Amino acid sequence: MVTPIFFILGGLAIACAISCVYHKNPLYSAMSLVGVFISLAGIYLTLAATFIAAVQILVYAGAIMVLVIFVIMLLNLDEEQPQTRFGSFYILGGVLGLALLAQTFFIFYAVGSTAKNVVDQTKTVGAPINIGQSMYTEYLLPVEIVGILLLMGIVGAMMMARKLRSPKIELVPNKKKD
Repeated sequence: MVTPIFFILGGLAIACAISCVYHKNPLYSAMSLVGVFISLAGIYLTLAATFIAAVQILVYAGAIMVLVIFVIMLLNLDEEQPQTRFGSFYILGGVLGLALLAQTFFIFYAVGSTAKNVVDQTKTVGAPINIGQSMYTEYLLPVEIVGILLLMGIVGAMMMARKLRSPKIELVPNKKKD
């Protein structure tokens, strides 16, 4: 029963990712990315990683996407005119995408035929205590660097959204009558 659910959620994640890239409106792309995050949380549930699934929903689909949507609305992006000069890049991107897809299927075939490992679901691989210990001991510096990068991204978005106002220059000064 888990395998069909995994493939359904994987297909939904791929469809939402394609929708995220396809839309020209950044708000629609962000909403498609929420669909990807929710699908990934479902995949984590099929892998018996309930804590990671909950964090995926709360942090990525919740907090990060609210921040992204806030920045998109703050920037007030207008729709641009379609550009036709990148036609050859679409063909190159399609060819490279097909090559990547073929490579992925080859890896699934090669790994699937050699490894038949069964995951023991009684282990506490995704337990919150193990994740917390790893984050604040072994991976403390990368966690702090990610926090600083997120802060820099927020400050950069605010600076981009700030509209520069030119000071008003009066050509004729106001004269007071005595």
